[in-house]
Amino acid sequence: MMKLDDLIRQTGEWLKAEGPDADIVISSRIRIARNVKDLPFYGWAGKKEKNEALAVVRSAVESSKYMKGSLFLEVSKLGEIDKIFLVERHLMSKEHAAGNEAKALAVDEKEIISIMINEEDHIRAQVMQSGFNLIGSWRILNQLDDDLDKYITYAFSNKFGYLTACPTNIGTGLRASVMMHLPGLIYTGHIGRVLQAISKLGVTARGMYGEGTEASGNFFQISNQVTLGHSEEDIVDNITKLINQVIGRERSARDYLMSNDKHAVTDRIWRAYGTLKSARIITSDEAIRLFSLIRLGVDIGIIKDVERSVLNQLFILTQPAHLQKIEAKKLTSGERDIKRADLIRDRFRT
Repeated sequence: MMKLDDLIRQTGEWLKAEGPDADIVISSRIRIARNVKDLPFYGWAGKKEKNEALAVVRSAVESSKYMKGSLFLEVSKLGEIDKIFLVERHLMSKEHAAGNEAKALAVDEKEIISIMINEEDHIRAQVMQSGFNLIGSWRILNQLDDDLDKYITYAFSNKFGYLTACPTNIGTGLRASVMMHLPGLIYTGHIGRVLQAISKLGVTARGMYGEGTEASGNFFQISNQVTLGHSEEDIVDNITKLINQVIGRERSARDYLMSNDKHAVTDRIWRAYGTLKSARIITSDEAIRLFSLIRLGVDIGIIKDVERSVLNQLFILTQPAHLQKIEAKKLTSGERDIKRADLIRDRFRT
């Protein structure tokens, strides 16, 4: 059986920098919301009902062939650093980490599948994969959903579809999202126009950690907003088409920069590279900003001795809770800034 500390020693599937358009799309995620029939939603449930939902879903998860050997964690037994660690790893939401009562998390061995039990809904299951692979992720999650359906009777309406705590999830209960790196659109000043255009099509853009977070390091999470009245196939197909357009705009912006502002762009990239290779103290925000420039340099062929997968790993490993898990102790902000710089220099030497 997996243990929580095993995660720090492995690279999650979504961090491997593989798959279609992996130079622009960091990861693809499909998530579904489900609830147990005849039990109130988590926010309206009493202690007994919350524990009943937990027991039903846990039994189903442990019976599922897709979750054999998976990690199962009771949130109430996790320390604060462990909770933040799981949020940083995109396996658990901030909302799920904030509460303790009858909450749990299941993660499969490759970190492709994670299931939050008793978040806003009884079940929030997600599949994350590297690169632009929404269709492949949806197929895996669809199979998992069918498997869990053998053991759980879902709350379902013939009129509305799957019933969820939040009205925007009613219907399929499905959210499709991609994490994108869009420095070209940022540096050419076109990002606002692109984000405004996609918002009119029922799609929203948020920061790296979803709702309530701002974009940092030129990274954005783009996802559908509404599920009611749309089939799962339509949702996945529509956002796939839209993301392809954003990818095209980003590629055009990068080409423009290299044709019209190559020396300035190249200078910024090499300055970032020099800072990361020599800094002795570096904050999380500065590291992400510089990683973004290095990643751009790798993607457009300026930097050739750094693997994109190494940068993906560093995005996560240099986060506050990850640094403390690596060191196996609590660190002050200043100590983390030193350890972060040490880790980056070490990875850039190998």
